[in-house]
Amino acid sequence: MSAPITWRVWVEAARLRTLPAAIIPVLVGTALAASQGVVNYTAAALCLSFALLVQIGTNYANDYYDFIHGADTAQRVGPRRAVAAGLVSPAAMRRAMALIMLLAFLVGLGLIRTGGWWLLPIGVGSILCGIAYTGGPYPLGYNGLGDLFVFIFFGLVAVTTTYYVQAGGVTWAVVVCAAAIGLLASNILVANNYRDADTDLVAGKRTLVVRFGRRFAVAQYAGSVGLALASPLLLFNWGYHESVLLPWVLGPWAYRLTRRLADSQTPAEQITLLGETAKFLASFGVLLSIGIIWGR
Repeated sequence: MSAPITWRVWVEAARLRTLPAAIIPVLVGTALAASQGVVNYTAAALCLSFALLVQIGTNYANDYYDFIHGADTAQRVGPRRAVAAGLVSPAAMRRAMALIMLLAFLVGLGLIRTGGWWLLPIGVGSILCGIAYTGGPYPLGYNGLGDLFVFIFFGLVAVTTTYYVQAGGVTWAVVVCAAAIGLLASNILVANNYRDADTDLVAGKRTLVVRFGRRFAVAQYAGSVGLALASPLLLFNWGYHESVLLPWVLGPWAYRLTRRLADSQTPAEQITLLGETAKFLASFGVLLSIGIIWGR
């Protein structure tokens, strides 16, 4: 009889380092709503629960489908994957993925009362794309579309939807903030794919790093942090208080992270950089939110 799967295995498979990509968009969208005096904490909590569940469900799907596609092998240099390491059976991971995505769907239904029925296809689309990132007949992550998926769903969709269900509309300032968060969330994927480029190439996983090389990845990473740090200036020019420029204190850190990505040689360096990239996203989102609310 096989040993029971412990909760620690499921927590590890959830990849906690990636969760800022789910939390920060909701934080920023709620800060924008609060700055307009229309914050709705119940709706914000539902958005956060939905985003976290989709993120975890997507991570479980990646664990399962990367194993099925042969992308997770003994040569992989990143954190261990539950199915590939034999800690969880493929069937158990598939069931966990389905359960988490079902819970996300049920949580998302709670937002329809506030935001309207048009949110249903957006929620379903988010769930399906989370699975299709590595699953289905045309896996997004295997065809160079993973970065676009993250930018759209963990940036544009997450921030604007969080704001919409509280404010009843969307402004250009919200879209700019959403784009900034999406770019930084995509950088988490850039750092991850930069590390896995060699094994992804063998497995036929055609990420942007595999398609265009590591120099392109460094340029993409630098461009994303540069555009994100430029976004507060637009808000300031549109009448927001100068406190929205608070994320600029992260400029030196952004430069150092970009240089570290370009100079990294070992998997250990690149794994550390992945965590730092997620921390940068979290720091940017927190500082931007503070700046938005502070200057209310």
